Amino acid sequence: MGGSQQGSQSGSGRNFADDTLRPITIKQLIDSKPPYPDSDVTIDGLPAKQVTLVGQVRSVANQSINTTYRIDDGTGLIDARKWVDPDKPESSVQFAPDTYVRVFGRLTTFNGKQHIAAHYVRAIQDFNEVNYHLLEATYVHLMLTKGASAGGTDADGDSMFVDGGYGAGGGSGAAASDARLASCSADARTVFNFMANSPGHDTNISQIEAGTRMDSSTVSLAVQGLLDAGVIYTTDDDFTWAILDI
Repeated sequence: MGGSQQGSQSGSGRNFADDTLRPITIKQLIDSKPPYPDSDVTIDGLPAKQVTLVGQVRSVANQSINTTYRIDDGTGLIDARKWVDPDKPESSVQFAPDTYVRVFGRLTTFNGKQHIAAHYVRAIQDFNEVNYHLLEATYVHLMLTKGASAGGTDADGDSMFVDGGYGAGGGSGAAASDARLASCSADARTVFNFMANSPGHDTNISQIEAGTRMDSSTVSLAVQGLLDAGVIYTTDDDFTWAILDI
């Protein structure tokens, strides 16, 4: 099997990774840079040709040949441009501001400005898809930058976003290696692991609830335990925290 795959790659001059659909956040796209002019951008060291992102439509600009959506996913803003195909009526379907959508496409630069050339845009019917996408993007990022052990998988092969919830495998990962958590509950360790593996400097309560599938009261008790242990601190408000590095 390995030989046939290699042969097909050399015969066509393409790499199968070129067609990999990568779940990303807008910040990852904004921070990405092509290694040289006119080349594909790279994210986590790999070319990111085909991407998918989830966000909220902030504005819509209509032209005869395309529609441009300003998308906000909480990490940044970017334009997604969808071209209108007169032979396909469904391509002219538009989405109103404040609608949550999933965008499939590729990052393009025009006149020095980045935007997504969207192949397909659809409305999101279940908000759980928004939370799932952020977890999936985080999982892929950690897998590529820190290896499989950081991706949230345990011995049974469950990932961090399956039905058992994040950290369902018990105290592992960052929590297991931090002696400051010795007196903390299992829920507190789960919250700590989620925060340690989340992108960005701090994490708010809604992100923790979505990522760990705990209710607000359970998260609040777990967070209080982490605050008492001196391993996290509040940042922007009483519902946003960051890990205290020592």
